[in-house]
Amino acid sequence: MYKIIGAKGNIRNIDDFLDEIREFSRKNNIVIQVFNADLIYGKKHLISAFEHAERAMKQKTNTTNSLEMEILLYAAGERQLKLAIPKMGFKKGKSNLAIIIFSKDKNLDKIVDKITEEFNLELNDKVLEGDENTLKKFGLNKKEMDTVTKAKYQDLILEKVALVDIIK
Repeated sequence: MYKIIGAKGNIRNIDDFLDEIREFSRKNNIVIQVFNADLIYGKKHLISAFEHAERAMKQKTNTTNSLEMEILLYAAGERQLKLAIPKMGFKKGKSNLAIIIFSKDKNLDKIVDKITEEFNLELNDKVLEGDENTLKKFGLNKKEMDTVTKAKYQDLILEKVALVDIIK
């Protein structure tokens, strides 16, 4: 079972925040991955990344040793962490965050409440809505965007997610 949320937060120190997220994940026996929401084009983007990553782990075709990092690769549409981390990583200061939480047996609504409280985040799924700027930040050019109507922009991102399997 997984849950995807959008949130706004103020990240004072990226390394400390990541350490605290890892510790929270460990304590609660869950998987959490946090992204810069400015590069996420809707919940389907993260759903697709999660499903591809989970399948790769099950089929032992994964590139990384953790589900969190595998999700990151797929969400970024990249094969290497050295490219995926800077691309999808959130920034210090006020940030729009996309968060995916996975657990086999937990009530994720309670976990979301704990996360927002413990990390002082404001839930806001609007930060997950992509647009033309999202595509540009993701690395798509005008020529690629012109191949589809605006209603199909999300498909361009989903294609990049799916292509990770091919470039692995």
